[in-house]
Amino acid sequence: MLRTAEITAALTRPSGGKESHQLYWGPTLEFSLDCFVCERLGRTTVFERGAEKALCSGTRSGLGRHHAPARIAAFDSTSGDERLAVRILVDFWWAPFEDGRDGRRSAAPTSHPWVRLHLGYYCHETRESGKPSIQTNVGRPWDLRCGDCDQILATDSETPAVRLLV
Repeated sequence: MLRTAEITAALTRPSGGKESHQLYWGPTLEFSLDCFVCERLGRTTVFERGAEKALCSGTRSGLGRHHAPARIAAFDSTSGDERLAVRILVDFWWAPFEDGRDGRRSAAPTSHPWVRLHLGYYCHETRESGKPSIQTNVGRPWDLRCGDCDQILATDSETPAVRLLV
């Protein structure tokens, strides 16, 4: 059956500071899904905006990385002086199964959803670009800093939210 998950996240930019790094949400994300193709729970699945299918990390023994019946269905970002937010809808096909290794039952999304969202920026001071990321399983608040000039780009105060819609 086709399922849809909504992933939302927001970052706070330093107040009163000039946006000198052109921070933006990147086109890729990683999301944990229970994969009925390789029959494993909590597989890291890589999504690329515009791609027709995702890529499952697979298993170490047996079926390795493989295409997954999933895609980014919608990607909406908003940017203001002090806030950068994103809302992503992910469509994925799901069917019930038991994990081939330990027999646990699958869920949609997985019972412990995890997501990593990628960002990008360009530092005008050093003329270098960077690609930081945020994810659900880190301590907060967390300051994202430029890898070159060490300026705070934004603060990650809230865990990205994952909600099953359909």
